[in-house]
Amino acid sequence: MVAAVLIHLVISVAHGSAHTGAHVLLSPAGNLFVYVVILAGPLVGLGVSWRAERLGSLIVALTMAGALLFGVVNHFVLDSPDHVRHVEEQWRTLFGITAALLAITEALSLGLAMRLVRQR
Repeated sequence: MVAAVLIHLVISVAHGSAHTGAHVLLSPAGNLFVYVVILAGPLVGLGVSWRAERLGSLIVALTMAGALLFGVVNHFVLDSPDHVRHVEEQWRTLFGITAALLAITEALSLGLAMRLVRQR
């Protein structure tokens, strides 16, 4: 779970660079969600898991579930500037690849965290 969360963080930074380069701006609420739930939440969960593994794993699971839902809806479902098809062509490949990798690492982290919650 630790490796999946840290890989997710690295991909998130790359995806954020693609957002910036392509001028895909989020609303203030969207930015708040990204910083609190997608970036900080899983790291907080890892920190908590050092003392309370079940609670920390639950935090990771909940934040990754939120991140997965947010990313899939915004990158692949809603017809908006944040949809992978609408990103400037020069940034579309990086944006699309990192969006897909985020979904994969979020689903993986969610599954691993839920397994730890059930085991503990």
